[in-house]
Amino acid sequence: MTDDLEQENVAGEELDVVIPGALDGVRIDRALSILTGLSRSEASSIIDSGTVQLDGKLVVKASVLLNAGQHLTAMLPAPDSGEVAADPQVPVEIVLEDPDFIIVNKAPNQVVHPGAGQREGTLVAGVLAQYPEIMELARIGLCDPIRPGVVHRLDKGTSGVLAFARTPEGFASLSEQLADRSMERIYIGMVEGHVAEERGVVDAPIGRSSRTPTMMSVRSDGRPARTHYEVLARIEKPHAMSLLRLQLDTGRTHQIRVHLSTIGHPIVNDARYGHRRERRLEEDRFFLHSQSLAFAHPRTGEWLTTKVALPTDIGSLVPEGIEL
Repeated sequence: MTDDLEQENVAGEELDVVIPGALDGVRIDRALSILTGLSRSEASSIIDSGTVQLDGKLVVKASVLLNAGQHLTAMLPAPDSGEVAADPQVPVEIVLEDPDFIIVNKAPNQVVHPGAGQREGTLVAGVLAQYPEIMELARIGLCDPIRPGVVHRLDKGTSGVLAFARTPEGFASLSEQLADRSMERIYIGMVEGHVAEERGVVDAPIGRSSRTPTMMSVRSDGRPARTHYEVLARIEKPHAMSLLRLQLDTGRTHQIRVHLSTIGHPIVNDARYGHRRERRLEEDRFFLHSQSLAFAHPRTGEWLTTKVALPTDIGSLVPEGIEL
């Protein structure tokens, strides 16, 4: 199944990377968090365990600053196994409810499902508390027990519409529409700099980075990936930025972020594939929002479109008068 993975963890394995320029001068605990999706406290625990080395030398302080080109190795903790536990305390905003599926509005910086970076309080746990039938999809082998009902995923720093299946028929239909690219996914993103063309397509294969295995990059041997973009506005202050409408033909891991960074216009506040200039956003939040999702109803074939507005944290950065 093609999807947007929120994090490609390598937990339970050895992390072996060369420090990229984007992490030059960053504390090692913060860098471990960025590279793996672990929390800062979990990253500090790895350092305390004595398994972190820089250029072959043991690291004992979380405050050590990194230099680009250094060789970092670390042994990461193994993820929990078994089913995710329901958590009625997790807020879930329902956009559309159907016997076969639900569409939710994922909040900024909300993790979709358990992983090495976060095991509790995930969106899946909240959905499971309201729709316990989604776990049956995992029990009959349609999906992973820590991702019950999940049809596609969004990065932690991305907000917006997301689909969950409730029945085998719903899961099969939505997964097939995602795979054959008939499902329409529209995003709104703000990028650094002024994009010259009014509209265009980034058509470049994406694969795992050979230098940093938890990151993706454009590679000749990668999987095909296409991202359409249209400029909605060019902004001058507080610095040059462009507001884009984006449509995915494919759904590779971190696709939008990688493609836009590759053409020289990284997503605003994306520290992993660009840099962090816009201080009005939270540290791990970048300006990318899943605005709408359209697909054929699993049983009737009726074309359905769901759309949600920008949340206030990024909506406040859009100049007045721009229609999205």
